[in-house]
Amino acid sequence: MENFLDASRHKRRVLVVDDEMINRELLGAILENDYEVTKAENGQQAWELLNSEGTAFSLILLDLLMPVMDGFELMKLCFADETLKSIPVIVMTSEKSAEVKSIRMGAADFIAKPYDMPDVILARCQRIIEFNEDKTIIRYTEKDTLTGLYTKQYFDEYLRRLKADIDSEMDAVEIRIDRFHLIKELFGREEAHCLLRETAALIRRDLTASRGIACRTEDNSLLVYCEHRNDYEPLITGFQEELAQSSEIRGVNLRAGIHKYEDDSISLENRFERAKAACDRVCGQYETCTAFYSSELHRRSMYHQKLIGDMQDAIDNHDFMVYYQPKYQIQGDKPVLTSAEALIRWKHKELGMLSPGVFIPLFEENGLIRLIDQFVWREAAAQVQRWKEQYNISLPVSVNVSRIDIFDPELVQKLSALLTKYQLEPHELMLEITESAYADNADALIAAVEALRDRGFRIEMDDFGSGYSSLNMLTSIPIDVLKMDMKFVRNMFRDEKSMGLVRLVLDIAAFLEVPVVAEGVEEQRQLDKLKQMGCEIVQGYYFSPPLPADKMEALLRQNAV
Repeated sequence: MENFLDASRHKRRVLVVDDEMINRELLGAILENDYEVTKAENGQQAWELLNSEGTAFSLILLDLLMPVMDGFELMKLCFADETLKSIPVIVMTSEKSAEVKSIRMGAADFIAKPYDMPDVILARCQRIIEFNEDKTIIRYTEKDTLTGLYTKQYFDEYLRRLKADIDSEMDAVEIRIDRFHLIKELFGREEAHCLLRETAALIRRDLTASRGIACRTEDNSLLVYCEHRNDYEPLITGFQEELAQSSEIRGVNLRAGIHKYEDDSISLENRFERAKAACDRVCGQYETCTAFYSSELHRRSMYHQKLIGDMQDAIDNHDFMVYYQPKYQIQGDKPVLTSAEALIRWKHKELGMLSPGVFIPLFEENGLIRLIDQFVWREAAAQVQRWKEQYNISLPVSVNVSRIDIFDPELVQKLSALLTKYQLEPHELMLEITESAYADNADALIAAVEALRDRGFRIEMDDFGSGYSSLNMLTSIPIDVLKMDMKFVRNMFRDEKSMGLVRLVLDIAAFLEVPVVAEGVEEQRQLDKLKQMGCEIVQGYYFSPPLPADKMEALLRQNAV
């Protein structure tokens, strides 16, 4: 690519290969005002020059009949070489039969001997060089340099042409590496791009082999237009297995959305939008890796797109609200309000009150959760300050730190700035990180958490028991509190095994010398049993649901009396 990009600033280089000195000098005289001319006496000498600096040449003028190595043999070598075959060749001959043979071998043009028309020679050289440069530019813009698939622009153009030529039923498919943005955050740009290249290679091998084409989009999805098939699920599962063997990244999941051919009334653009809707539906799921478009999926996709589009306005207008669920210390004569957890709610201007289960997974998938988290941090820190000023009560509040937040290099500075702005101590803004986040990239996350703890923040491992932490890893995880996943509490009286799991979590916490917060406590018997087993802190509807700030203040005043 450097050759044709530099061509506008420097003379193009032309290699003249002829065994007769007078011909070399004559061609040199014709060309030297417009080109930088290099000369070779035979094919062997030219081959050595091309091997040392071949990409520097924009054109080869080649005599056919020469000693040592003739022009036919040099062309054969050049056209077999991946680098040199892109250099156009003009053969120089007076033999008509040789002209035909040369063109069939790949020569771009021919110049008849003797060289009695200099202007014609210059015009032909200029035309061939410009044509080749235009072709090279097209080649570079046609293919995505990372994956070797088409660019989206060329993909769209080729689709329009293919649709008229292909009479078989074709599927529109979107294939995505699940949570690709997190993979890039966790493992780095190079590893993520390597994974994308390997996935593209599998698609080229199996999905575009028969009149299929594929491209990479700006958001790193891979679009495929291919003949209909019935084995997408095992095919994508097979891709995942191959990636697991070739990649150093653990737990790679591919997801595919398919819009099967229906009729010609649906535009290709709409078909791929529907394939995307299907892919959105299956991303983040583990029961299956493929989904086919349906009208329900389309409605869901439009709904999600609306939430994404409305999110920033909701932050600016405070349509998002922070609720607070109290936590109680239960080891004593009576429960004592000791802290609270900040939880996000969305009062949508059109859709009403939305559950976090509707929008949190969506924003986690596309990375927008970082904006939500930072909104909650600001609101919670400001609220803790107000309670301190109004009631002289310091009530620590736990806020969520998503796995995408934890790898922000400025995380410690951002949280520290909130402490300074709202005059808080680090223990007044506790940080919750889900257990599954530790399993994604334990070493990197542990380093980030240690930096937060060095600043004085307390770290709570949220949803403990729902993730994949090994017992060995627990000994090195820097945490200050274990939050028992609420499923343990809900099921604790189902059978002895369920009760044993609750005891196991409490024993692990005792071994780690950290307290346990039991979530989801709703019944008196749950509270009594947890207290008897040594659990220190609980939260749940038994004491209070999550409360808006004003109702939480009323609870604070009541406990302050």
